[in-house]
Amino acid sequence: MKLVLFGATGMVGTRIAREASARGHQVMAVSRSGQSPIPGVTATAADASDPAKVAELAAGADAVASACVPPRDGSDPRGPFLALNKSLVEGVRQAGVRRLMIVGGAGSLEVAPGQAAADQPGFPEAYLPEALAHRDALAFYRSLEDEGDEGLDWTYVSPAAEIRPGERTGTFRIGGDRMLTDDHGNSRISAEDYAIAFVDELEKDAHPRARMSVAY
Repeated sequence: MKLVLFGATGMVGTRIAREASARGHQVMAVSRSGQSPIPGVTATAADASDPAKVAELAAGADAVASACVPPRDGSDPRGPFLALNKSLVEGVRQAGVRRLMIVGGAGSLEVAPGQAAADQPGFPEAYLPEALAHRDALAFYRSLEDEGDEGLDWTYVSPAAEIRPGERTGTFRIGGDRMLTDDHGNSRISAEDYAIAFVDELEKDAHPRARMSVAY
C-alpha cells in the first residue's frame, strides 16, 4: 500500500510511519521540515493546508493519513485547524484518493451518554483549545456522511485520554465514542500501540466513515 502521511515527524506521526513501513507499506512522510522520521522512509516538505500540494503528493496513493495537530503558539487553534482539515479533504479529493485516516483527539470522547470529556468540570484548561479544535474537525468529517458514494472513506481515530511514548505491546481495546478506561478508571495508551491500531485500521478498513478509539 502506498501511504501519504502528513504530520509525520510528530510523536504519533513518527510511530505511524515506523509501523506502516515495518509492515512493508510504502510511506511518504510529509512535514513542514521535510525530514524523514525513520531511515528508509521517503520524506518531503509540504503543508496540509495547501490543497494543490496535497493533491500533488497524494496522486496515485492508496490512502492518505493526517497526524497533524492544532497550532500550539498560544492563538485560538480552532479556526486554523478546521481550515487545515478542509484543505486536506479538498486536496485528497482532487487526487482521486478515497481512503483518509485522521489522528484525532480524546476530548470529544463521551464519559457518559451525550457528555464529552472536554465539557466536564475540571477538564485541564491548558488542553481545552486543542480538544475543541479536534472536536470541530470530527464534526466536519461527520458532516461528509451525507455525501453518499461521492464522499470520502474516512476514519477518525481517537486515542485514550493519556497518550505518550511507551511500550509496544500489541494488546489494547478498540471502542467507539465512549472513552475507554481500565479497572482503575484510567484511560491510557502508548503512542506505539496507538500506531499499531491505526495501521491495523488502515489495512482492514473496519470503521468506514466513523470514529474509533484506542485504549488499554
